[in-house]
Amino acid sequence: MAGDSKYFEETHYAVPEANSQSPVKKKKSEKKKKRVPPVNTKIQVLSNHPEKIPPLVGYFPSGYDPNKDPNEEAVEEQNSVRAKVYRHKKKPNRMQLIVSPTGSNVDFVGTNYLGEATAGKQHCSYALGVLDKATQSLKIVPIASNMIFRLDPKVSGSDVPENESPSVANDELSVQEKADRMRELSNLYGTKKSIKQAKKLLSLKQEDDPETKKDLDGKMKNVVVNKEALESSNAQISRNIPTYNASATTPQEAYPLDKIILKGEWGFLEDLYFLLQAESEISANYPSFVRNRIYKLQDIQDEEEKKKLCCIYSYITHLIKYKDQHSMDGVSSVEGHKIPSMLRQKFSSMFSTTESRRLSAEKTDLLISHVLVLTLFADEFSSDPSDIARDLRTSPFTLRVHYDNLGCKFIRKNNLSWVTLPVPLQFPELRQKRRR
Repeated sequence: MAGDSKYFEETHYAVPEANSQSPVKKKKSEKKKKRVPPVNTKIQVLSNHPEKIPPLVGYFPSGYDPNKDPNEEAVEEQNSVRAKVYRHKKKPNRMQLIVSPTGSNVDFVGTNYLGEATAGKQHCSYALGVLDKATQSLKIVPIASNMIFRLDPKVSGSDVPENESPSVANDELSVQEKADRMRELSNLYGTKKSIKQAKKLLSLKQEDDPETKKDLDGKMKNVVVNKEALESSNAQISRNIPTYNASATTPQEAYPLDKIILKGEWGFLEDLYFLLQAESEISANYPSFVRNRIYKLQDIQDEEEKKKLCCIYSYITHLIKYKDQHSMDGVSSVEGHKIPSMLRQKFSSMFSTTESRRLSAEKTDLLISHVLVLTLFADEFSSDPSDIARDLRTSPFTLRVHYDNLGCKFIRKNNLSWVTLPVPLQFPELRQKRRR
């Protein structure tokens, strides 16, 4: 490739001559007698110029010294070393450096795009310093990382191949081998954080082991499927109801309250409790279900029980307002109401979809089911559904379907319909849609 002018342009570089300025071995006695005087220099750091080639550095891994003649011939014979630089016409970043000693059949060739130059990112920065004793100035020029050339011996006159020399190819590691060696170094000398990250990365990149997969298939054959639990989970999804306990013996255990209102959410639901403590007027922004039951809060003497019931009322209010925000007929009722960001994110993940601002029919049913369960807790599982039906902007008949899916029963008391929750829970059979 070096000799093909079709792809490369040729540039000649001068190699420093081995004259009297080259280092010469001296006796210890001479070194002691002659002391090198200090030189006060002015240091100047130069930056790379976009239109100029930065300094090129080549090294001989074989130990060859172009300024030293092993046969101790004439000095003129020692200095006759030629250096050529080839730059690719179509890819200017690709360069080749060729050093040719005179009278030798061997050329030393190095590239910046094959072999060691592509072995990975450089971990060191290089610079070249030039000391001018006449002007007492030291100029430091940075060397680009891709301008370090490994000069390997090749037969003179032969074209430079596109691939690496055998010595470099043998030293080249595959990507997997590099990753394995880096992981070994991290395990030996890395910090605890780097070791933990390496283990996590390794676990993510692990492929399926055929033997492990075979053992897993054998174990899965012996697994007993709990069909009742599977049916209950399917019923929970299809009925759009909160998490329930089918084997509950009390109404409080049927729909666990801590599965609806999480532990960290109670602190964001104390707005109604603070209004009662300040004896402030309850705003009409609260649903009628909450306003019609304020008298219950005033009769409770236990402060913890009062605060718990106030939090349930506030959670019901936020759910209803969130439903109104995502419906066409209730947007005007949510002006001035602020839902805590924690609850808004939770409601968004539970009920909203990214496709449309409005809630889907299934998500609306799920939200209504959460509201009805909380109203049962507020009314001690014997509730009049008339006011909550108005708050949810739905008809009593539609609300009766939701109560049926929750396992509730209706009873007549004082010529009114009351909703109760008998245990154990009994759900109506689901009607499967006919395939057309």
